[in-house]
Amino acid sequence: MSEDPNKIELPEPTGWPIVAAFGLCLVFAGLVTSLVVSAVGLITGLIGAIGWFRDVFPHPKHEYVELVPLQDRAVATKRSERHVEHLHFGEHGHRLHLPVAVHPYLSGVKGGLAGAFAMAILACAWGFFKYHSIWYPINLLAAAGVPSLAVAGVQSLHEFSALGLLVATVTHLTMSILVGLLYVVLLPMLPARFEWFWGGIVTPIIWTALVAASLRMINPLLAEHVDWPWFVVCQVAFGMVCGYVVFKSERVETIQSLPLAAKLGVEAQRKEP
Repeated sequence: MSEDPNKIELPEPTGWPIVAAFGLCLVFAGLVTSLVVSAVGLITGLIGAIGWFRDVFPHPKHEYVELVPLQDRAVATKRSERHVEHLHFGEHGHRLHLPVAVHPYLSGVKGGLAGAFAMAILACAWGFFKYHSIWYPINLLAAAGVPSLAVAGVQSLHEFSALGLLVATVTHLTMSILVGLLYVVLLPMLPARFEWFWGGIVTPIIWTALVAASLRMINPLLAEHVDWPWFVVCQVAFGMVCGYVVFKSERVETIQSLPLAAKLGVEAQRKEP
């Protein structure tokens, strides 16, 4: 840091983010024009990303800017009598980024697996009571990855399929873990008094609507045979179980005040004696 009290340390201006963004735009523009445009965009984006990365690693680049003299600064305004609660600044002079504490990623994995189990129980119960087969919902889910199940008749969907069970299990667990990790990021930003409502009910209903809009393109067989009221019940059950596991986990403070090299474990902070 600068020893001059008349100067302030600020991030050094850089144009690399604009170069990287321009390259990314060319990549997508080439999808509807020519592959040459995408190739040029990919090269441009990589150059911009490398230049941007070099500006912050291993040490962020800064510059020192002189402060405006006191006599040239704006006059003080009249102080209000009202009081507000102020946020605490981060350490080492860095500004505070919200949230300051998050749930550990492991809790998202645990919540996703717990929600996946609850959802699987309800889905199999629906298949058993309505179609007298727990394999029916499993085969429906696996139809997107197993061509033989995608064209199978109703009778075939009632029968056990080892490949269908494997594909459905991998798909269900993978999607559940990803949603659990999403809950880790999402829950700290929701109103504290109503996290159970937003995370357990509103969010599952929103993604159910998104699934309903795109399911016919992803899994036409499941879109044709799905029972939407029961599907919503399964999604809400997943959201409440996953949200509960994540919400009950102990939050950990973020390392937002540390430089990038320390966050990546390349350098360790040395405490002054």
